[in-house]
Amino acid sequence: MPRPTWRAASKNSTASENAVRKAVPAASPVRDAILAQGLGSLVAATLIYLVWPQLWQLPLAVAAVQGACAALTAYKLEAPPWWLAIHFAFAPLVVAASSLAVAPGWYLAAFVALLLVFWRTDKSRVPLFLTNATAAAAVAALLPARPCHVVDLGCGNGGLLRRLARARPDCEFFGLEHAPLPWLWARLTTLNRPNVTIRYGDFWALHLGLFDVVYAFLSPAPMPRLWQKAAAEMKPDSLLVSNSFAVPDVAPDATAAVGDRRATRLYVYRPAK
Repeated sequence: MPRPTWRAASKNSTASENAVRKAVPAASPVRDAILAQGLGSLVAATLIYLVWPQLWQLPLAVAAVQGACAALTAYKLEAPPWWLAIHFAFAPLVVAASSLAVAPGWYLAAFVALLLVFWRTDKSRVPLFLTNATAAAAVAALLPARPCHVVDLGCGNGGLLRRLARARPDCEFFGLEHAPLPWLWARLTTLNRPNVTIRYGDFWALHLGLFDVVYAFLSPAPMPRLWQKAAAEMKPDSLLVSNSFAVPDVAPDATAAVGDRRATRLYVYRPAK
């Protein structure tokens, strides 16, 4: 089966996406995080001063109060759930780490390692989600019986593509990943899979009309934009499969309950029907 040539999205579809993005401006996760931490600190300081001034003698307890206030502020700002945990733990972890006899270079190394794994999650608003084996089997069951081309948008370490490639050697599988370490992991672990291609880059620049099945395990934030792109570019009878996150205000053509511990659901759409 011939492989499709990777190409960028058309000017028309890109213009349409840009119009949607301008009409609905995206909130800045970094700005919201700074705001939540700042307001959380102000509220925590006020509470401690008014209710229990003696708490200033316990830095870790003060940090815990600040973390709780920051998480509550982030909740009110409608931050994604994973940000709440980050806000709650940030100040206590800083206080705890400052008491350790650790050379500053190790903190820098940890920051660089996390950056290489998660890259610009603050910009993409898509954490590193990995598709488990049970969900991969459910995705395989959704593939057409005929040979087809499948793309994983943000393929992480390539685990889904490796499983699908074993299950369907008659199909061609493609993955894009923009975080350096997951991309390298996916690239190296699929070298022996002739029907898997891994590319480094931004999937928003990829034309989805090249594929029969488009798989995404992203987050709620990019789903409206992804739907706009899929509706503009995908072929008739092609499938958009979203793990866990439905397209807002669009009824799926089908859903599949995976039956794993997460109670995962796959949302199946035909954008070009």
